[in-house]
Amino acid sequence: MDEISRHVVLTGGGSGIGREAAAQLLAAGHRLTVVCRDGATAERLRERLGGALATVIADLADLESVEAAAAALRKAGEPIDSLVLNAGLQYSGAKEPRWSAQGFELTFAVNHLAHQALLRRLLPLLLQGRAPRLVVTASEVHDPTTAGGKVGQPAGLGDLAGARRGPGAAMVDGGPFNAEKAYKDSKLCNVLMAREVERRLRRKGTPVPVIAWSPGLVIPRGPGGFFRDSQRHNPLGQAVFAFVARDLLRLTESPERAGALLAGLATTTPLEPGFHYWSNRVRGPGRLRFEEGEPSAEARSDVLAAELWELSARAAGLEADEGVV
Repeated sequence: MDEISRHVVLTGGGSGIGREAAAQLLAAGHRLTVVCRDGATAERLRERLGGALATVIADLADLESVEAAAAALRKAGEPIDSLVLNAGLQYSGAKEPRWSAQGFELTFAVNHLAHQALLRRLLPLLLQGRAPRLVVTASEVHDPTTAGGKVGQPAGLGDLAGARRGPGAAMVDGGPFNAEKAYKDSKLCNVLMAREVERRLRRKGTPVPVIAWSPGLVIPRGPGGFFRDSQRHNPLGQAVFAFVARDLLRLTESPERAGALLAGLATTTPLEPGFHYWSNRVRGPGRLRFEEGEPSAEARSDVLAAELWELSARAAGLEADEGVV
């Protein structure tokens, strides 16, 4: 790891690959601030990890909570070297949508809107950091041509009719609710956000490395982790899926390895300024290759990226270029 300590701000560090990355970052001597959902989560994480760990509370399902957390970090004034937007929510199997505090569908609200709001408000601190970089955890399911993206309805934002409607829209494209597609769409939004913020920063003369990445399919053993909500909706189906994918076909990545990949992207992977997409793709049973590539065709649309940026800013109560300028 990097011999020079970096200040890393991480969302989604309370479980799964985020917690594994947090442990490895601390072990390497980096200073870490984890954005936690509530005080109990923060306390459990501090007890588990110890070290130079700081926490700030933000419920990503509530934009007011996100704003308060960003305000606290800005008041503290410590530059951020690596901002890692990693938290994710999926509740596959649900028949009805869940809603954020502001009335947005919960997957879109947590995975995308909250992260764009946090990013925009923390950009001034990130741009003050040493060799700053932004890392956004996406997923290969945003791409309909990949193995995971082909299962079920494909990702697709259409003309952003749901995003235009705002609160009360079940899907970003304005269609009927589908929990699996809602997750895929939110990951497509993550990649579009990453591309658009990189473009705007470069246009303003402050280019930085912006990385969207796909960790592969990570299914930990036991309860908890990323699939905890899906397990509650369909425990038998999730158990069968985990056995087939992880144990029979060996198509999954371990949480420890995925956490190491994330920690590396945040601190040591050599990157030039600009947008980068990295994906951990299956090359055979038990064989995954982590390499730079291209996101989906829709994720490469500059028009869609700019439009989503503007609509997301409006939803979060931000000016289009707030934080970028």
